[in-house]
Amino acid sequence: MNLKLAWRNVWRNKTRSLIIMASVAIGLLAGIFVLGLYQGMMRSRVRTVIDTEVAHLQIHHKEFKEDYDPSYTLDQELISKNLKKISEIKSFANRSVTQGMLATTTGTSGVRIYGIQPKEEIEVSQLAFKIKEGEVLNPSKKNGILIGKKLADKMKLKLGSKLVLTFTDRESSVTSGAFRVNGIYQTINTPLDEVIVYINRSTLNEYLGLEDTSHEIAILLHRDEDLELVKNSLQAQFPRYSVMTWKENSPETDLMVGTINQYSTIIIIIIMIALAFGIINTMLMSVIERTREIGMLSALGMNRKKVFALILTETVILTFVGVPVGFILSWFSILYFSKAGIDISPFSEEAMSSFGFTSIIYPEFPVDTMGSVLIIVISTALISAFFPSLKAIRLQPADALRQ
Repeated sequence: MNLKLAWRNVWRNKTRSLIIMASVAIGLLAGIFVLGLYQGMMRSRVRTVIDTEVAHLQIHHKEFKEDYDPSYTLDQELISKNLKKISEIKSFANRSVTQGMLATTTGTSGVRIYGIQPKEEIEVSQLAFKIKEGEVLNPSKKNGILIGKKLADKMKLKLGSKLVLTFTDRESSVTSGAFRVNGIYQTINTPLDEVIVYINRSTLNEYLGLEDTSHEIAILLHRDEDLELVKNSLQAQFPRYSVMTWKENSPETDLMVGTINQYSTIIIIIIMIALAFGIINTMLMSVIERTREIGMLSALGMNRKKVFALILTETVILTFVGVPVGFILSWFSILYFSKAGIDISPFSEEAMSSFGFTSIIYPEFPVDTMGSVLIIVISTALISAFFPSLKAIRLQPADALRQ
């Protein structure tokens, strides 16, 4: 009986009811779309970290990353032989790594120098797709160097420009070499473009006084789900080395991914709080307009519990009619933009790239957070219904009938 009466009361003022329902739908659309944007950004960032920056896994000497001492090398031949036997591994690349200074006639800049084999690196980090000018390193050109566009602009370098790299070898002696810019690359992570340079691994090893060895092995897997399995297997095989996942090599990305659900929940709560004030205001107006009617119902025998339940039901109906509409609108809007993408490069490309994010966002429907969204919506409906219902049961029948 209460549900039927509440439904009729909701539609007594169609305009007001439709506005509240539309507000709920639009609020839910905004909240879920923002969650989809965040999820799409995080998924894109994780893919960038894995596919173009640190790969799924990296193997180092346990003390190497403390100060990048060139003497802490890997048993490259043994490790490579075992990696080829693991079916979950798609490809891997051996790298020699050191830190040093890049000097030109315009100044100096601190850099991290990667000695690579181009064929291996292309498969692991998609290096060939990053080239904006010139070409990937040619093994026959020992003094060729690949630098980032950000560094090239900073140091006023172009293709064919000469520069000098200075660093320490395995004996802690300072050594330096002259190089010529063979290519300029660009990624969506401009801070890395400014500090990472690539040269041939054989050339770097020669300067460092090393044989055919490496300091780092980057590993790309066929499936993300095999990450922990392969890590544990490799760590068991090579206990004297450190096997690190992308989460450990890029902790800031892992932190963002881990906190995205908390941020999303906060955003939904803020939107629902704003919406709650509108619902409360509307229902209070409805109660005030129906003061005489509520007084008559009370005088005819409707007790306070039933009056409370009536107003509560009306408020819940207003909220929950808008919920499915909001979900449907969210689904279709995210489905569309997940394919078309949202290009924000005209006003935030530089800001996004400074944090390693692409300027084209492909939202994803946040299925994992729908449970918490529904809980928040239900809580909002109940809280919004409490104050108008309380106002209704406080009315005295005699006073209400005189109004």
